[in-house]
Parts: sequence; C-alpha cells; structure tokens
Amino acid sequence: MAENEIRDVFVVGLRNAHAMENQALSIMKPQLKRIENYPEVAEKLDRHIRETDGQIVRLEEILDRLGEDKSTLKDMALSVAGSVAALGHAAAGDEILKNAFANFAFENYEAAAYKSLLAVAEAGGYGAATSGLQANLAEELAMAEWINGNLVALTTKFLSLRQLGETAKV
Repeated sequence: MAENEIRDVFVVGLRNAHAMENQALSIMKPQLKRIENYPEVAEKLDRHIRETDGQIVRLEEILDRLGEDKSTLKDMALSVAGSVAALGHAAAGDEILKNAFANFAFENYEAAAYKSLLAVAEAGGYGAATSGLQANLAEELAMAEWINGNLVALTTKFLSLRQLGETAKV
C-alpha cells in the first residue's frame, strides 16, 4: 500500500475514533445522571468520562500534528446514536445491567479500534502518535476489565435491590 493510502486510512481511523469517543460520552453521561444506588459504578463512570475527555484531546493532538481536523459530521452522528442507545436502556427495569453489558461491549470495541490504529501508525511510520494511542488503549482496557471484574457483584446487588423494590435511581 502506498504511503498516502496508509495516511488516508490513519486519518479516517483517527476521525472515527474521535467520533467514537464522543459517542461514548453521550452514552456515559446520561447513565451517570441516573445512578444513585450504585455509587461504585457512578464513581467509575465519572472517572472514565474524564479519561474520555483526555482521549479526545489526544486524538485531536494527533490530528493537528497531521494537519487534519476531526469530522464534525461523524462526531454529531455518533453522539446522537449514543444518546438514543442510552435512552433505550433508561426505560428498562434492569437498566443498570443493560448499561453494564453495553458498556463492556463498547469498551472492547474501543480497545479494538485503538489496537488497529496502532497497527496503522506502525505501518505508516507515525511513531509520534503511538504514545497517545497506547494511553487511550490502556484506559479502555482498564475500564473493560473493571466492568468484567465487577459484573457478578453488580448483578447480585441489582437482585438484592430489586427484592427491596429499588431501581438504578430511587
């Protein structure tokens, strides 16, 4: 593949990742507003929202170094999609569990995107982008691992609260 083709793939991937992170924010922020009975989840979501803000900054810095801009259209489209997804779970009686499942899947999706971007960066000789992409990858993997490690406890707590007539937000 020609160097300019690799660059094109890299730029599109970075723009997609930027939009993906905006989508993540539009998913997590409504969840955070609704959680009261799961402070451990709220704390982790709040921390990951701040990490996601940092991930967006890192992606913008990489795009800036390449003389490229983010895709506002992609950002808007995926933000709307994320908001719709978050809204869909809000009506569910097991909202906290559905959110956990969706968040686990999304974190792994994000990790896969960053692994791919790292491979493209290596193939194209974009070593300056590697540290930012690796930092984003590490944060996504850590969040996925946290969800994975806490899913049984979250489910058990959900069952206990449900027996008491409680929901994710009461």
